[in-house]
Amino acid sequence: MPIPAITRHLRPRLLTVLLLAAAWGAAVAFWTPRGPLTNAEALWSIAISAGLGFGAGRLLRSRRAVLLTPLAYVVSLELCRLSVSGPSVDPPHPSLFGAVALVTGRGVHGLLSVLPMALAAAYGCGRRRRSRVLAGVGTVALALVTAAVAVPARTEAIPGGVAELAHVDVGGHHLGLMIRGRDPARPVLLFVPGAPGGSETGAMRAHLAALESHFVVATLDRRGGGASYAALDPTSTMTPAENVADILAVTDYLRSRFRHDKIVLLAHSGGSLLGALAAHQHPEKFSAYVGTGQAVDVEASDQLFYDDILAWARANGKTDVAGKLERQGRPPYRSFWQYETFMLYENQAYAQRAAPLEIAGPEYTVLQKAHTLTAIMDTWDALYPREQDIDLRRDVPELQVPVYFVQGGNEMRGLSVLFDEWYAGLRAPAKQRVTIPGAGHRAMFEEPDRFVAALTTFLGPTARP
Repeated sequence: MPIPAITRHLRPRLLTVLLLAAAWGAAVAFWTPRGPLTNAEALWSIAISAGLGFGAGRLLRSRRAVLLTPLAYVVSLELCRLSVSGPSVDPPHPSLFGAVALVTGRGVHGLLSVLPMALAAAYGCGRRRRSRVLAGVGTVALALVTAAVAVPARTEAIPGGVAELAHVDVGGHHLGLMIRGRDPARPVLLFVPGAPGGSETGAMRAHLAALESHFVVATLDRRGGGASYAALDPTSTMTPAENVADILAVTDYLRSRFRHDKIVLLAHSGGSLLGALAAHQHPEKFSAYVGTGQAVDVEASDQLFYDDILAWARANGKTDVAGKLERQGRPPYRSFWQYETFMLYENQAYAQRAAPLEIAGPEYTVLQKAHTLTAIMDTWDALYPREQDIDLRRDVPELQVPVYFVQGGNEMRGLSVLFDEWYAGLRAPAKQRVTIPGAGHRAMFEEPDRFVAALTTFLGPTARP
């Protein structure tokens, strides 16, 4: 058959393949715009992408299927998710965190969709002998990836107690919650973690398992973080008010499930900003509020961070850091990228202990581990600019529940100065603070024994096992 005749013969098939791949890309942009985030999504993505790729290879009987099918999928996906924002889906950014976003965002997504599609297309069109080794390596890699993402998260059982990874539906969003306690009848303590998109499930298990003898400890993955990463979208709902509503909804779930009128609310850093607002709005739901690494005013804190990191950079000859801060000017900023310098250098500027990514435990799936930093970047980008108007000195001058604080003696000045001001004027039925010498912003994880001792002392007989 002459070449033009072959081309005419293939054209309808090629168009069919491209349309099917583009349709799958559009469906994925709607279904999982940031790529598969759960085990089920990952397995479906692998299966459907592989099926489409194999069908394309069989239909075209040409190695063009290996390239054109994934290309049509990727182009359609990127065009259809243009309305989705965040470092994991935005154009690549030339920085350290930008490289992380590229690898853990598009890279992981490609591993779960483009690789199986291209590999299956190669099988479908008939591999030549010289490509068998490459195809074999790809098959093994895909099999290992599939096996890894199929392993569910779990938490170690407690004989006679409660130990589970639960999800709470709040306004159509599925929020992850680790619940652990040696006695289900003990008081309930809800922990709200700090950084937007961050998860402290691993840190709570690694450092504060002792709390499980005193409480039923519920560790929340806030919307956008850990097991709740998929709840980030639509980002239009990622507001401080919605985050406070999430805390209150999870509180009601715990009150109902464990039959307690009130629970203890413990919150850290950025989570403490929202926790204090929740306790202020509905004091009847809480027996006490406990803050640690307490935040007060995001914009004012960031102004202090800017001054202190800039002064540190100048004093230590970090001209590149100082220059970058000077060029971008003082906060507040509109995007995550402008806060990247703070994240990279605040521990050095304040002589803080580095905060490890404590994600080794079985409470995280492989995908949750891979997306640890991606979740922080995306959620920070969506939420942090919307928190700039919060000032607890104005918004929460009084709490109608007992309030307690455990602060590190080496807390960052950007937080400690404002906390001292708020604490001095805060009115509450009972108010007390403990400062742990030598501890920094993560005092609860840096000095867990002292933290547990302080917490159980604050809360008295109800916290005794």
